[in-house]
Amino acid sequence: MSQIARTPSSPPATSPEDPRYFDERDLEAELRRTFQICHECRMCVGYCGSFPEVFKRVDRDIESGRAEGAELLGAEDFMAIGDECWQCKLCYIKCPYTKDDDAKELLDFPRLMAREKATRSRRDGVPIVDQVLGEPQLIGKLGAGPFAPMTNLINANRLVRKTQEAVAGISSEFPIPPMAKERFSTWRKEHAKIERAGEAGTVVLFATCYGEYNTPSVPRSATQVLEHNGFRVLLPGESVEDGPGSAAEEPTCCGMPNLDGGDLDGYRKKVLHNVALLYPQVKAGLPIVVPGPTCGYTMKREWPEYVPTEEVRAVAAATVDLMEFLVSLGKKKQLKLEFKKPLGTVAYHAACHLRAQKIGFPGQRVLSKVADTDVRMVEECSAVDGTWGMKAAHYATGKKYAQRMVKRTLEAEPDLVVTDCTLSALRLDHEAREAGKSVRVMHPVEALAEAYGIADAEGTSGIVPGRATE
Repeated sequence: MSQIARTPSSPPATSPEDPRYFDERDLEAELRRTFQICHECRMCVGYCGSFPEVFKRVDRDIESGRAEGAELLGAEDFMAIGDECWQCKLCYIKCPYTKDDDAKELLDFPRLMAREKATRSRRDGVPIVDQVLGEPQLIGKLGAGPFAPMTNLINANRLVRKTQEAVAGISSEFPIPPMAKERFSTWRKEHAKIERAGEAGTVVLFATCYGEYNTPSVPRSATQVLEHNGFRVLLPGESVEDGPGSAAEEPTCCGMPNLDGGDLDGYRKKVLHNVALLYPQVKAGLPIVVPGPTCGYTMKREWPEYVPTEEVRAVAAATVDLMEFLVSLGKKKQLKLEFKKPLGTVAYHAACHLRAQKIGFPGQRVLSKVADTDVRMVEECSAVDGTWGMKAAHYATGKKYAQRMVKRTLEAEPDLVVTDCTLSALRLDHEAREAGKSVRVMHPVEALAEAYGIADAEGTSGIVPGRATE
């Protein structure tokens, strides 16, 4: 057995605020310690490609007689292992050696992989694929709205996609999220709130980049459902006194794509921009509801870890998943339960970054209250997880791991597929079509709006635009 100590001499560096964070010797020691423990445990072998890489490389050195464990792993090994991590966070939930479990080992495999990527990007530069995928709000501003039909036509061209793959490293096979003809904020300007909106209070809706530019049906439905339940809906930066339209600036991306690419400077700028808009609303006592589990996880868990200011911590503490918020209303007997339409058999995909928040499955809980609706759980990873699965280098691996999700979903023979994750929906739709099947995929709040009978014609389109009615 390796002589690498299982217990660290001091808590591992997980934040750039720690002076050891970019110390490559400290990082190498922590990588070897973690990989040694993982090699001895092997509990997470099926989660992603990182763990088979760990086991293969440690076994190589042991079988050659050169090592007793992970002590000889080097830079090439670290890079190969790190590149196979798609930051689903599920290994952290499963791991019995974490701070959350009061374990002395203090392992945090996802954050360690993020540290390795950040250190590598600081040394070698941020790869072009991560530079491109790290700016979804910029891509959305350029491609959504009046330019959407042309953007979508260009993105559907195989030659363009192949060129894009060669130049930027984005897979030509992964279904790129279509651009919306009408941004959510544009719809919101014309939206007339219902009379009782505000009787139960006010919330801030962080629509996310995908909600703003690609799938506005999700924040539209969120707005309608929240108003139906008596809440006035503000967007980031709008004042409680002046109401809708009073924000001087728009929010930006939550920063997760920058974090995945190791671009901590870009990430920090986005966090501070968003917090400047959200903090005054939080000081006014408003909760921030987020319909996207990746953005919600990033805001709750990653913002205060990487940018540990008082304002950031306050915003993180006030952030809640949208469906989690609706569950809290149900617990207080404040959620409206008068439904006009059953949903039939629903296959509910439990998104990884929702599970990582450890809040249960709020979408399933809410939709299960709809009469004549049978919600069946699918706990399998889509292997997209932010930007990882969109990269050409990882598309084939992601496709392989996603087959379990697709198989279990189709086995349910659902009338409707529900997932909180837009990218999971795109992959599921794409893989189902390759299997000769057609599925209707919605966000749980879209399904809830449909069950209430309050969704407008576009609000029931589903998060795979143009596919729901086929």
